[in-house]
Amino acid sequence: MEVLKIKEKIAYGAGDAGCAFVWQTVMLFLAFFYTDVYGLSPAHMGTMFLIVRILDAITDPLIGSLADRTKSKFGRYRPYLLWVAVPFAISCVLVFYTPDFGEKGKLIYAYASYISLTLMYTLINVPYCAMANTLSSDSDERTSLQSYRFTMTSIAGLVIVLLAMKLVDYIGDGNMQLGYIGAMSVMSSISVILFLFCFFNVKEKIDVQHIKSGNLKSDLKHLSKNPAWRVLFIQNIIMLVGFVLKDAVIIYYVVSVLKRPELITLFMVLGKLAGVCGAMLAVPLFGKLDKVKAYQLINYIMGMFAILMFYIPSNQVNLLIALMVIVNFLKMAASPFLWSMMSDVVDYEKHLSGRSLGGVIFSTNLFSIKFGVALGGAMLGWLLAFGGYVGGAEVQSESALTMINALFTLIPGAIFIAVAAMVNFYPLTERRVREVRDGVN
Repeated sequence: MEVLKIKEKIAYGAGDAGCAFVWQTVMLFLAFFYTDVYGLSPAHMGTMFLIVRILDAITDPLIGSLADRTKSKFGRYRPYLLWVAVPFAISCVLVFYTPDFGEKGKLIYAYASYISLTLMYTLINVPYCAMANTLSSDSDERTSLQSYRFTMTSIAGLVIVLLAMKLVDYIGDGNMQLGYIGAMSVMSSISVILFLFCFFNVKEKIDVQHIKSGNLKSDLKHLSKNPAWRVLFIQNIIMLVGFVLKDAVIIYYVVSVLKRPELITLFMVLGKLAGVCGAMLAVPLFGKLDKVKAYQLINYIMGMFAILMFYIPSNQVNLLIALMVIVNFLKMAASPFLWSMMSDVVDYEKHLSGRSLGGVIFSTNLFSIKFGVALGGAMLGWLLAFGGYVGGAEVQSESALTMINALFTLIPGAIFIAVAAMVNFYPLTERRVREVRDGVN
């Protein structure tokens, strides 16, 4: 058994924490910054987000294919942590810079800087994800590695929720433009440190043969014949719709359904804390199970608790908070098993076709995740409108309140159970993974 050192696992997790310090902060701030500080109209911002997300999703497989064909003295995927860390940080700061341009010039600058940021994020995140397969070929070690990764990412998310806005206020001291660019400079600097810590403390140990001649089109053709890849690709889309609906509607839920707006921060902080604990305890609690069965069981339980919340009266706030914490705990507990399953798909593809497509496999799964995020965001708006939600209204209709409640509980719960059911079609049990690994090695 190839045992990774604790320091290596922490270092690998630091890489994703580095991504989180930039990307999660951007997702937290950017919409408000563009409309209320930078001066974009909501219509221009919405159109830009849609166009850039489409471009971002398209570049994922291209970057994955590029990474699979990279040759360097540092390895195949690891060097991107060194090469892209500083450009990624700079591109983040530039997104929050407000140039002294006219309306058209500022719109062009917003497009250029945001596209640059998403490209840099893809260039560092796709190879980082694929690198897990080169650190160990042992399935249990990969699951443990992902547990460390998501623990550190969750901790980063908690730090962001607690400190990011305070950092804006402290640095800006009333000047919002200065506050945002200052806060993002701090976050970006932290991300560079974490990326470099990851780079210098992990090493690609598994000798991954360079793929046969071909291109992205041929890579995708091979992948389409891989049943394990197909199941994960589809379930990622469905799962992310559930996550987006649940996470994006939380403020609506606390304000309109619970009628306790003062609890918004508490909900978010407790949710993040639960996520940290879930990622940290995933292996101790579920690690003795076959990882596929563990992932399936967690999703079934998570779905049932989420559905249960729909039927709890809104005045039972403490009970609802407890159930929300359980759901968030299980959400992050599932992540290490899912990403370890993706690593197994890389080995399975090599077993089927003789092609080592770690970059393409992880990038196409990131594509499916981003597509699910986009679809979930669209569905959120459609379903709120269908329920009769009126933005800014002091009192919402019963149909709107029911829809908000369902978006936070019932609908995501049903989606989580559907994801668990889909796992029945996933062919890579632990026994099969061992057979494949022995054949590949």
